[in-house]
Amino acid sequence: MQFLKHQLPGVIECIPTKFFDDRGHFYESYNQKLFSANGISEDFVQDNYSFSIPGVLRGLHFQKNPHGQGKLVRCMTGKVMDVIVDLRHDSPTYGQHEKFLLEADKGNMLYVPVGFAHGFIALEETIFVYKCTDFWNKEAESGIRWNDPSLAIDWGVENPIVSEKDQILPFFKVSEVIF
Repeated sequence: MQFLKHQLPGVIECIPTKFFDDRGHFYESYNQKLFSANGISEDFVQDNYSFSIPGVLRGLHFQKNPHGQGKLVRCMTGKVMDVIVDLRHDSPTYGQHEKFLLEADKGNMLYVPVGFAHGFIALEETIFVYKCTDFWNKEAESGIRWNDPSLAIDWGVENPIVSEKDQILPFFKVSEVIF
């Protein structure tokens, strides 16, 4: 497995080694020892699953401290454009975002540490799964608006399908300390 560090500190893309034969393929999607040796040593306590049709945008979500969640995200089927925003006020990349193409066929995963908002848009019919480092907590649930002009995220889809809940999330405030 390859572990690739990206421009936002702490973010790691994981690309598994796939083994193919005439029956199909096999790969190890998670190995605690291997992940820990490559900078992902958190304990995952909850797995989440979502199904989305093409054009569905989910996000940008996060949980406030002390219930912040690190996430290991991937597609079981389909393909998404995954977007993260650094909300760590003391980070040199605070307020910056990065995009990743996650594909079931490739098997690539993204580790998103605590302190990031996370969202994705389904480019195909997609089953999206992720491991979390803390349990969901209603009082800690939060997010920022997917189309916030100060973030200027190009989602690549003209009219995404967005939930009512995500349509009314607050805009990002540069001065706000979340993490």
